[in-house]
Amino acid sequence: MDKGMIGLTKKIVVVGGVAGGASAAARIRRMDEQAEIIMFERGPHVSFSNCSLPFHLSGIVENSEKLIVMNPVAFKTRYNIEARVQQEVTAIDREAKTVTVANLVTGEHYEESYDTLVLSPGASPIVPNIEGVQAPHVFTVRNVVDIERLQHYIQTNDIDNIAVIGGGFIGVEVAENLRLAGRNVSLIEFADQIMMPFDNDMVQILHKEMMDKGVEVIVGDGLAKVADNHVELNSGKIVNTQAVILAIGVRPETKLAQEAGLEIGELGGIKVDANYRTSDPSIYAVGDAIEVYHRLLQRPTRLALAGPAQRQARAAADHIYGIPHQNKGVIGSSSIQIFDLACASTGLNERAAKQAGIQADSVYIIAPDKVGLMPNSHPLHFKLVFEVPTGKILGAQAIGKGNADKRIDVIATLITMSGTLEDLKELELTYSPMFSTAKDVVNLAALVALNVLYGRYKQIHVSDVRELVEQNAVIIDVREKGEFANGHLVNALNIPLSMLRERMDEIPKDVPVYVHCRSAQRSYNAVMALQNNGYTNVVNISGSFLGICLYEYYHDVTTGREPIVTAYNFK
Repeated sequence: MDKGMIGLTKKIVVVGGVAGGASAAARIRRMDEQAEIIMFERGPHVSFSNCSLPFHLSGIVENSEKLIVMNPVAFKTRYNIEARVQQEVTAIDREAKTVTVANLVTGEHYEESYDTLVLSPGASPIVPNIEGVQAPHVFTVRNVVDIERLQHYIQTNDIDNIAVIGGGFIGVEVAENLRLAGRNVSLIEFADQIMMPFDNDMVQILHKEMMDKGVEVIVGDGLAKVADNHVELNSGKIVNTQAVILAIGVRPETKLAQEAGLEIGELGGIKVDANYRTSDPSIYAVGDAIEVYHRLLQRPTRLALAGPAQRQARAAADHIYGIPHQNKGVIGSSSIQIFDLACASTGLNERAAKQAGIQADSVYIIAPDKVGLMPNSHPLHFKLVFEVPTGKILGAQAIGKGNADKRIDVIATLITMSGTLEDLKELELTYSPMFSTAKDVVNLAALVALNVLYGRYKQIHVSDVRELVEQNAVIIDVREKGEFANGHLVNALNIPLSMLRERMDEIPKDVPVYVHCRSAQRSYNAVMALQNNGYTNVVNISGSFLGICLYEYYHDVTTGREPIVTAYNFK
């Protein structure tokens, strides 16, 4: 605390009353019972669960009032914090240490002084400058008012066809919840995939899941124009729709900070130091509006996630009162439910690592999330990204019907502790047949990755298999005859693992040989057996037949290209 403030009542003004602002105000009160705390929110609600907004559309959150965690009266009675809603801070006078406030109900303007100012204005949805976006049937989703307005419009007009523009978290969750409510939904994404935290090989599982559940997924195409009863895409494609929801990203709310002369970072967010202090030592900033340090990329990034915002709020509040905080930077951990699939990721995906110039490799394994004898045992798709040659863990992605989030939380912890594949291999996790396997998916991924890292065998990814088939490479399918008959790569030779040793003379030694099974575990055994019998150019297909089917399916169906499998098998 400033020495001059000791014995005096400190006056703290917080701008923004959602995750970052409300958390900062509550923490400040816990630190200082005497402080005068005023929190301004231009909307009608403080402390609402913005991450839960899409779930109102399906009725999972039936009553929109339940989205509001705490109202201004509760803030006053529980925390003695004055929460002023529908009042917008329009200017900061840093010299006088005052803010100008507009009362959006009465229209009056007044000034409020501060000793310390905390900015948590968040980020606003991006609205592209194209024809028709201002029409009354075009919506964005940022707060409770937005979601109520959208829900009211859909229900009162009995809207059937809805276009969601943008395949990030909000877009996917809105599309899913509208589909659960029985609407026809088209999800349109400008990039070649939805859900950018996932690599292209993993995201095809998500494309298929959304398509299987009746959502039309259009990737590699953007919004060109909004008309009364359709949208036109960049490709010229027309999508019939009676409502349009824009979820193409967010822009940090920096107008207030910029006009006050506070420093803005290179990515357009408010620049803060390790204690979330802006270029003015009396002003802090937290949440979606700021730039943070990415510990893996070692450069600034923007991260619109509630968890980091809450931690930033606590750290800023602590620093106001002289309590030190070690800023480890962010790694970006997130999870999402997409219909029947739990999906989670942390750290860098392989694409981001390589774009950043990091020498990285990955393994993709498919293993049971619990002992196969148990009810509700399902395959878990797990991709682990690591640095070469150090084995430092860079990131992971998990998708399945079981606890994908639990596995990713393990990896997030290891990344935060600068862990390596060797650390992950030795990690002692809980085990019960009902919850996991004795060698959990994450331990197994470490073993596979170490084998690759140490050159014990070679692998190729599912994304490279189409090219192998087109080149007529030698591909050995070591599944049993019945499995092979239910679908296989068009040019594969079936030599079941149980017959491999007696039929080894059928496998050439003078060309590369690619081996697969259903999930790459039997094929790994086959690769090792071949290597131990003098084969020097044997490659395991990571992900194997199940991974290949999932990777190929969406593009096969949507482009009409020739499949490389005789039949898909997703079991």
